[in-house]
Amino acid sequence: FLQIEQSFQVHRSYGSMLEGEADELKRVFLEGNPYLLGLTMVVSLLHSLFDFLAFKNDIQFWNKNKSMEGLSAKSVVLNFVCQLIVFLYLLDNETSWMILASSGIGVCIEFWKIGKAMHIEIDRSGKIPMLRFRDRESYAQNKTKEYDAIAMKYLTYVLFFLVICFSIYSLKYEKHKSWYSWILSSLTSCVYMFGFIMMCPQLFINYKLKSVAHMPWRQMTYKFLNTIIDDLFAFVIKMPMLHRLSVFRDDVIFLIYLYQRWTYPVDKKRVNEFGFGGE
Repeated sequence: FLQIEQSFQVHRSYGSMLEGEADELKRVFLEGNPYLLGLTMVVSLLHSLFDFLAFKNDIQFWNKNKSMEGLSAKSVVLNFVCQLIVFLYLLDNETSWMILASSGIGVCIEFWKIGKAMHIEIDRSGKIPMLRFRDRESYAQNKTKEYDAIAMKYLTYVLFFLVICFSIYSLKYEKHKSWYSWILSSLTSCVYMFGFIMMCPQLFINYKLKSVAHMPWRQMTYKFLNTIIDDLFAFVIKMPMLHRLSVFRDDVIFLIYLYQRWTYPVDKKRVNEFGFGGE
């Protein structure tokens, strides 16, 4: 354990490990079942591999995608906002630079995806240049935009209610450095706990179109495998019950996706995830 402790000190010196993380890892080594611990180490390597493959296929999908038909453009924008909130929260809490760098890259990728989902233009008519977002023709000229707007309308009501309730609770029972920290903490907590709700517009679009041919299934498969791995970690790593339950939230959404894939037949004439038709 002396070598392990020295390794922890090196990681802390580079900012890649917080104080509590070292204690938690020691607890897992001392109290955990050795067979379960070995399995967890193997699975953690698979988790890193699936993370890389999901990241790779996500970029490949949006880079080659030629049509927004059946895809929720508003969800792409909302994902960027959530990633930005989490990044600002980590920055406000002086998180290690490695985590900040990873989160910052995620924010840049999400903004890049907006450029693939929508037309981004610079409006120089005013004193200050402003970004203008315009729907792509493949998104605006079919039912996708209509269904996306309906789903996002009700989603906004739900998210607004949850944010207000949790913000009041956080203000009353928790301590914060400033009003800015309170706002970021409340928004970030809602993103962590209710983030799965943001996947609902795509489910609604799939339901109305009765098709899932437009979905990036390779990327989603890797993410689903990582979700299963996260479920395993929820039983091994010590964490609050609320956070433990939140780990299982994505399982429900992915199971619904799988049900839709099984229920709705794939139209061979529809372009696939890389913009090519089946005929």
